[in-house]
Amino acid sequence: MKQVFINLAVADVNKSMDFYTQLGFEVNLQFCDDDAKCMVWSEHIFVMIMTHDKFKSFTNKPIADTKNHIAGLFALSVESLDRVNEIVDKGLAAGGIEPMPMMDHGFMQLRKVEDYDGHTWEIFYMDMSKFPGA
Repeated sequence: MKQVFINLAVADVNKSMDFYTQLGFEVNLQFCDDDAKCMVWSEHIFVMIMTHDKFKSFTNKPIADTKNHIAGLFALSVESLDRVNEIVDKGLAAGGIEPMPMMDHGFMQLRKVEDYDGHTWEIFYMDMSKFPGA
């Protein structure tokens, strides 16, 4: 089985865990300790949120200032535009920010939400029947 683990450095692991829980992630306690939490999006997609000190143990590079610079865009597809709006609205209610308005490409609608540390998540719905040339 193939799985994806996205590792993110965060200032406050517990605050971030609450934020991601509000987005719809579940916590996998098997991979949690005081310095890291495993947040589960699906059976194949996991986000590891870690203190800066723990994150530094995996790399020799400095940690990016994601509040002021983009280090990556993480995109998650969902089953409907209503679900896009529900997830992003919950993220905003939990203290996230929406850095730009919704994007509508006809076949795909996309909204962005940033967590407390500036990590940017794109939540999107795609209807391939509306894809140009489909």
